[in-house]
Amino acid sequence: MQCALILIDFQTGFNSPFWGARNNPDAEKNAARLLAHWRKSGGPLLHIRHLSTTSGSPLETGTTGANFKQLTQPQGSEAVIEKTVNSAFIGTDLEANLRRRSITDLLICGLTTPHCVSTTARMAANLGFNVTLAHDACAAFVKNADMSWKSGATALTAQQIHDSAVAHLHGEFVTAMTTDAIIKAAQ
Repeated sequence: MQCALILIDFQTGFNSPFWGARNNPDAEKNAARLLAHWRKSGGPLLHIRHLSTTSGSPLETGTTGANFKQLTQPQGSEAVIEKTVNSAFIGTDLEANLRRRSITDLLICGLTTPHCVSTTARMAANLGFNVTLAHDACAAFVKNADMSWKSGATALTAQQIHDSAVAHLHGEFVTAMTTDAIIKAAQ
């Protein structure tokens, strides 16, 4: 069994006020801890970058918002997969890359929990991968839940959005764990 660490969309565009309030300000620090552990162990890892085709998006291709955050910056020959939709499997060679290396297990973390992280995790599970989600190395924003469809609805907090996304994934598509528990189990 070989487990690959997949870091999803840790990009500077998520520092933009466009997204509103977020939960888990330690997500990047926890992801950096996982990344350091994976680098030290020599385990396979892949960085995913969202390149938005929407003009004005904080993650628009060719803007500084598309850059990786410093704490989780790819190094050397670490693989970078670029995508234009929520799933890291659509329109990319991610699945082929993983299958070529006989990787069966994935550890996923990233931004944002209910969108790109959730979509990638669900697809990974549907493709037959065993998925662990480092839930404290993920975060959500209030922008992730547009409640305008429901008359009189109360806006959800970023924490509620994150928790709901993890709850919908855990047990069906992923095993949700903390960074500490993942590192301890890997030692």
